[in-house]
Amino acid sequence: MDVHDLGEGEPEIAVVGAIHGDEPCGARAVRRLVDADLDVERPVRLIVANEAALDAEVRYLDADLNRSFPGDPDAEAHEERLADELLGALDGCSTLAIHSTQSYAEPFAVVDSMDEVARAVAPHLPVDAVIQTDAFTEGRLIEHPHTLEVEAGLQGSDGAADNAYWLARAFLAATGVTPAPGAESVVDAGGREDVEVFRLRDRIPKPDAEVYEVFAHNFERVEAGEAFAAAGDEQLRADEPFYPVLLSPYGYRDQFGYVADRVGTIE
Repeated sequence: MDVHDLGEGEPEIAVVGAIHGDEPCGARAVRRLVDADLDVERPVRLIVANEAALDAEVRYLDADLNRSFPGDPDAEAHEERLADELLGALDGCSTLAIHSTQSYAEPFAVVDSMDEVARAVAPHLPVDAVIQTDAFTEGRLIEHPHTLEVEAGLQGSDGAADNAYWLARAFLAATGVTPAPGAESVVDAGGREDVEVFRLRDRIPKPDAEVYEVFAHNFERVEAGEAFAAAGDEQLRADEPFYPVLLSPYGYRDQFGYVADRVGTIE
């Protein structure tokens, strides 16, 4: 784990990249922040989490780090020990954790629940949607208070790396660490109107097949009876209307993605 503290005092704000080693955008954003020589008004901690998996270009070595929290310092699995170490480094911090996906090119935010930090910060990030995942957060970092995840874009792309950096800059501005780009004082990132909020309801299982397709688009409503994916020659049709989230043919081993409900907006 590579940790950089900027500013004087104990950090209360943190940015974490490379929880998954096959998602390098967060690590690239953290290193760009370190190299930027930022003028910080509040101390901040910048972390590249799973360096070993990042170097090996794999999601994890022994266990999925984002399913291993709170971790165990005496565990045999590298990621279970790392989860304990990372939580210790983030103690008392409002945290942004940066990820990327195989399903969607535009940034969106992920929270366990709409707590005060999510409501205060999410509208100031360059995202158009917030996903509430409280039914599916066991073992994930966002299960812990004052933590937001962002999905920065397509895994391994330069676009995701650039998005990750500007998401981090917006988070630092929204939490009073740095001025917003172009501003002369510490201000928030400007705010966005009507950020849509979706809540995950269920997983979409993936039947056994050699070839998979998806027809629906993430965050766009699927109507009852509409075909949204296929497993081989079998088309999957919606029993009732829903919004697909993280829908992709090969992003998950045993599921296409998630069924979500649109529950409102953050204004």
